[in-house]
Amino acid sequence: MVTQKPTWREQAIDLLAAAINALPEPIFLIDAETRVAAANAAAQALAPAVRLDEPLSRSLRSPDMLDAVARVLAGGEAEKTVWVERLPVECWFEAHIAPVEIEGLDAIAMISLRDLTESRRVERMRVDFVANASHELRTPLASLLGFVETLQGPARDDAATREKFLGIMREQAQRMARLVDDLLSLSRIEQHMHVRPATPVDLTLLVAHIVDTLSQMAEDNGMTIHLDLAPNVVAPGDRDELARVVENLVENALKYGCGDDATKKSVEIALSRKGALVHLTVRDHGPGVAPEHIPRLTERFYRVDAGKSRAKGGTGLGLAIVKHIVLRHRGRLSIESALGEGTLFRVVLPAGDVI
Repeated sequence: MVTQKPTWREQAIDLLAAAINALPEPIFLIDAETRVAAANAAAQALAPAVRLDEPLSRSLRSPDMLDAVARVLAGGEAEKTVWVERLPVECWFEAHIAPVEIEGLDAIAMISLRDLTESRRVERMRVDFVANASHELRTPLASLLGFVETLQGPARDDAATREKFLGIMREQAQRMARLVDDLLSLSRIEQHMHVRPATPVDLTLLVAHIVDTLSQMAEDNGMTIHLDLAPNVVAPGDRDELARVVENLVENALKYGCGDDATKKSVEIALSRKGALVHLTVRDHGPGVAPEHIPRLTERFYRVDAGKSRAKGGTGLGLAIVKHIVLRHRGRLSIESALGEGTLFRVVLPAGDVI
């Protein structure tokens, strides 16, 4: 049996493929018929749906990028465009498309991708932070300035008014302090999102401790807490951050999950291990949340009832902090709710070995 020798085209493609495999950024080679001739390991990991020897248009849904490739293959100069991948998470890439000219070889376009996701995310965070933080701080600052002016003027010698205003000013200052603390916490968590904590944490003891510290809040709100904690439930993580998750979820339930009658003035907390996963649920029997609000509950500063949230000392960042901590621990957060039927928060984390 005679083995057919590789053609010059095949040899050239193999050489180019070997060259791009040595490069860290994702790179694709597209032939004259817009088929994917080669892709290095980074490109295959980034876009597993892109198949070799298949038309690029079959797996890539980016008209701008496909048009740019077509122009380059038709003899055009190198181009630069942006490619956005929406699933499983939104990612942004700057695509450089350039012709590869080899004597005796049909036109080939090389697509190299530069990840813009982090810079876009940081820019979006900066814009959102400036807009939301300035809005959240404006009200308490305006109140403080107004009270100061009043105390320096008409109420200078009015002891009763002075005491009343000082109390309100203290509340507004505490609100700003809570807001700044939450913003700093969120910033620290985001800085370490890529590092998964690995220290074993006994969640059974942790949840019991947090509930004990919040027992006075439950009593003040006329609420009862029911616990169903499996023993020795362990997860790898950061103890302080996981404590923040439990604290925020339970506080949220105690503040906003109070129903109208006595049978609905309770919060149910359950912790269990199911195979390789840990499940933590916090359920209340309060007014519930309308379906259109649920997807946005973990957005920064998003509130279903802004007035009620501020009145109860909320900063609008609690659930955003919970979401980011859970993601850092490679877990997931889900929310189930219906009007009049209460709300269920479920945190699922990878389980660890018993300490």
